[in-house]
Amino acid sequence: MHVVVKLFAQYREGRFKAEQREYANGTTAQMIIEALELESVSPLGVLMVNGRHVDTSYCIQEGDEIALFPKVGGG
Repeated sequence: MHVVVKLFAQYREGRFKAEQREYANGTTAQMIIEALELESVSPLGVLMVNGRHVDTSYCIQEGDEIALFPKVGGG
């Protein structure tokens, strides 16, 4: 199935901003995060699918748009 993956902040460095990718049925958001090795850059802060917050166990669907934001600190 075709899914658009969008990366934000540090996750974009050396990668892509938005890209259409193909995944097998039953793929979870966590599987995408692990395949992209995002948490080696920074822990996950926000995960959204089609503009709604979801859990990492969410099974992606054809045409979904997944947005991944790293945890940010500051003060």
